[in-house]
Amino acid sequence: MGAVSEIGRYLVDTVASLYLIIVVLRGILQATRADFYNPISQFIVRATHYPLQPFRKLIPSGKRFDPAVIILAILVQLAALVAVLLLAGFMPPDPITLLLWSLLGVVGLVVNTILIALVAMIVVSWVAPGTRHPAVILLYQITDPIMTPFRSLLPNMGGLDFSPILLFVLINIIQIMLRHMSVAVGLPTSLVIGI
Repeated sequence: MGAVSEIGRYLVDTVASLYLIIVVLRGILQATRADFYNPISQFIVRATHYPLQPFRKLIPSGKRFDPAVIILAILVQLAALVAVLLLAGFMPPDPITLLLWSLLGVVGLVVNTILIALVAMIVVSWVAPGTRHPAVILLYQITDPIMTPFRSLLPNMGGLDFSPILLFVLINIIQIMLRHMSVAVGLPTSLVIGI
């Protein structure tokens, strides 16, 4: 691979990764009903508003579940995959395989984003409890609805919250399943954002 194609692949990977993370965060914000007036949420909404408009005309949006965000995320992942394959000198596989690869990549990115948010929330709760920074508030708004079902499974431990441990176990199980599904569909994991 020449220097120009390697630089091109790096730029496509970087831009696609950043935008895909923004799109996934938009879906997570809506699913967890986070505050859309938070400055960070406002940036994410503005960055995804115009690309989502064509899909919103065709597909109605739910209160928590927005199919338009999922379709946009899959299309961004698919476009990045095709561009990276072409820059690496490979012909893209059939559309069904590309769609499966993209879907696995998006699911993997959602799982990894939740994992990172959970770790960040745990660190912030120990280092700077009670802080009112918009990013920290958003972290709590994203992770709290996800951890609530796990909190109900555990008895009260006197102020200690062990629900993240159960969530870590579930996330690891999902990641193992995603890795095995990726191998089953022949996905080169170095090409997909999120896995």
